[in-house]
Amino acid sequence: PGLVGVYMSSMPGRSYSESVSPLSVDDGELRDRLREHVWTLAGQIGERNLWRREALEASADYIEKRFRESGYDVASQDFVVADTTVRNLEVELPGTVMPDEIVLLGAHYDSILGSPGADDNATGTATVLELARLLVGKRLARSIRFVAFVNEEPPFFQTDDMGSRVYARRARKRGEKIAAMLSLESVGYFSDAKGSQGYPFLFRLFYPSRGNFLGFVGNIPARRLVRQSIRSFRQHAALPSEGVAAPGWIMGIGWSDHWSFWKEGYPAIM
Repeated sequence: PGLVGVYMSSMPGRSYSESVSPLSVDDGELRDRLREHVWTLAGQIGERNLWRREALEASADYIEKRFRESGYDVASQDFVVADTTVRNLEVELPGTVMPDEIVLLGAHYDSILGSPGADDNATGTATVLELARLLVGKRLARSIRFVAFVNEEPPFFQTDDMGSRVYARRARKRGEKIAAMLSLESVGYFSDAKGSQGYPFLFRLFYPSRGNFLGFVGNIPARRLVRQSIRSFRQHAALPSEGVAAPGWIMGIGWSDHWSFWKEGYPAIM
């Protein structure tokens, strides 16, 4: 078990451990924009799912509006679930060297029954919106695609009606070359309190008990992508980070939209 744990948890670079510097003016503006997105989705719109259809559509309208304000043309992937039309929303920044290869950044915008879903997953949606805004007009080698998925939460989770599952199947059918998919999931939670982070048994031996880091999670086929991503993050970001590449059947490893892309053979992480 020890060697297996080391293989799954061994990551390049070192997690950031210094004190966090005060925010710059630009960072402060970004914080305010992220907060506005989360407040609009979770505070004003609130619970948003198929049982609160107007709220679900209001959140889709908000995301579409923000994408357009950043200068993108928005594509809507409509499909019907329980006699209701729902939609994934996507925008793309074309690559300049390898435009056929796609790096996809996605997050689900629906919330679980009975919850406004501030962390899960207004935070991920807010991050996708701001990454799209910050990268607009940049000349990057691969195409970057930003997608807001519907229907990630139960009872649609890991079913054919899950928004990302519908999207990933279409991508495979079209022959799209998704070089990497990154699912931005519940990235707003932060706590320095001991015991604020829990794990399945084996992982408790290798990871901290404080939920004050950003996690990079993938299955064994996505191990290279996990390591590439966390290496880059640790080189550029002043925030603690932890990574794991473990069998996808372990509890929690596949708990987001990256699972849908595994099913189609694409490398994907959370």
